[in-house]
Amino acid sequence: MKPKLMGIKQGMTQLFDAQGNRVVCSVIKADKHVISQIKTVETDGYNAIQLACQEVKNTQLYKVANPQIGHFKKAGINPCRKLMEIRLDAEGEYQVGQEFGVELFSDITFVDVTGTSKGKGYQGVMKRHNFAGGPAAHGSGFHRHAGSTGMRSTPGRCLPGVKKAGHMGDERVTTENLRIMRVDVEKQVIVVEGAIPGTRGGLVYIRSAMKKTNRKK
Repeated sequence: MKPKLMGIKQGMTQLFDAQGNRVVCSVIKADKHVISQIKTVETDGYNAIQLACQEVKNTQLYKVANPQIGHFKKAGINPCRKLMEIRLDAEGEYQVGQEFGVELFSDITFVDVTGTSKGKGYQGVMKRHNFAGGPAAHGSGFHRHAGSTGMRSTPGRCLPGVKKAGHMGDERVTTENLRIMRVDVEKQVIVVEGAIPGTRGGLVYIRSAMKKTNRKK
């Protein structure tokens, strides 16, 4: 099984490497994950395990849908808020109720982190697409506009795919090859180098890096 966990972005901090260089880092809290279901080719058409995290207290069961409460009750585990599947190449020796944590990443150097980027609302082309803009002089009538997006002759319309102003952010983003700086098994925390998508308190997915990198460990 390729290591993959769900976590909550706690914010950013800084650490110092062996050479004394300051490294800007992101802190991710990844609570214990428990297997809530095992899927096989015979029953579901493919092999996978379903992981659940963020256990819900009895006084907060309203945060979990009733069908999911029944699903967790059938598995014999406490209701949780988040679910995730991990595909398997073949059936493994896994059991419902088995737990996983950040110790899965103890021997891994680089990870990919996926999350939902911050929403920026409606933005112009300079902020959304890094347009340079026009002259800043008082006599100029073109400062922060997009310029021409169509033509009067054939085809006489705006072609699809032209960069324009519009909604920015709030998209699924994956930041690849982030170096793991620290894994704290006791506090269930992973510290990675650099920034990760999303706001503080946002849900992120951590997995071992898919692409090879030439960066030094």
